[in-house]
Amino acid sequence: MDARDAMRLLKGVRAAALAGDRPPAAPRPEIAASWRRMLAGGVHPDRDARSRTLSAAETEERRHVSPLRELLPLLPLLRESLLPALDEALHIMVVADAEGRLLWREGHRSILRKADRLGFTVGADWDEAVVGTNGVGTALVTQRPVQVFSAEHFVSSHHDWTCAGAPVRDPRDGRLLGVIDVSGPLATMHPATLAWVSSVARLAERELRVRHLESLERLRTVASPLLARLPGRALAVDPNGWTAAVTGLAPTDRVPLPKGFGPGRVWVPQLGDCTVEPLPGGWLLRVAQDRTDAAVTRVVLDLSRAGSWSVTVYGAAGSWSQELSPRHAELLFLLAESPRGRSAAELSAELFGDPTRTVTVRAELSRVRRHLAGVLTHRPYRFAQDVEVELIRPQDGSVLLPHSTAPAVVRARLGHRGPGMVP
Repeated sequence: MDARDAMRLLKGVRAAALAGDRPPAAPRPEIAASWRRMLAGGVHPDRDARSRTLSAAETEERRHVSPLRELLPLLPLLRESLLPALDEALHIMVVADAEGRLLWREGHRSILRKADRLGFTVGADWDEAVVGTNGVGTALVTQRPVQVFSAEHFVSSHHDWTCAGAPVRDPRDGRLLGVIDVSGPLATMHPATLAWVSSVARLAERELRVRHLESLERLRTVASPLLARLPGRALAVDPNGWTAAVTGLAPTDRVPLPKGFGPGRVWVPQLGDCTVEPLPGGWLLRVAQDRTDAAVTRVVLDLSRAGSWSVTVYGAAGSWSQELSPRHAELLFLLAESPRGRSAAELSAELFGDPTRTVTVRAELSRVRRHLAGVLTHRPYRFAQDVEVELIRPQDGSVLLPHSTAPAVVRARLGHRGPGMVP
């Protein structure tokens, strides 16, 4: 099937979905899920509504504070060297931040002019809730690579365009930084584009990881001589809690730092009371000799914001929060829904639809428990008996963990689906 035939078929699928009729073919699951969000959110299928484009000064300010700025020198190299099979004059590469704002563009002048007519310009807002299903906004919501072809775009004015986007995460804390997207006119569709742009995103994350390791090495150079002269237990960490050097303690890759972390007397999970002092590029933590572990009394699992999930732990010594990866958000949701606990096989069935993938489940829960000491128990896996658990869902339950294909999560979303939405 050529591109025009595919576009005609997809237009028929979209029209039937909007009318509530039986489509000639089922939309792909990630596209159907996005269309449901668009219908529930009131996005107009034939009106290209937009929010205000950022000014040059506002865009530059966003660029300055974004960790993605470190990738700017690499963009021409990535575009030119990793896509030899496609005509560079027919494609545009963009980098968007976690809110869907386009911060950088790379491409031939001819394709940039076409992108301008579509509103695909630096400073533009391509959040899914604003412009409908697209390679930038939908990848941000699902936190997975996604390709959107022609009439899979919810808004009809985008049907002559195809795009593929992949999210980029900060290797230091797992935070979603934004999306790298490759787009072009309809005729530029290529089956390898999604795999290619996913590879570019992984290369971008690798570059950020290399730079992070370099910064840790600089901190280690400063901290190691200092720690060698200190009595007792102490460690040097970067602003995200990654360990550069330790003394008197078993080495650990990372220490979760509480919110509002700064100099002075601070209670730190896994360590207890610490005296915190600034270092160039990080912090020095001296562990109090009379350390006592405060019992956890309450846990708040906040899944209300798409793409930004967290768990907050409360105890006698204070509280601290931890951002969650998509997989860990799924696991903690399943445990919050199962007060009596679940075995690894039961969690595997709820997560993958396959009870045999217990090795993966155990490995992921082991990672979670390293950061939630005293919160989770095992045999079966569950929240500790005396811990009060509060689960905060999104106001619209149909967008709960929108990236997830876990059967248990899908069932929870379908239980909140409104009338007239795409099946």
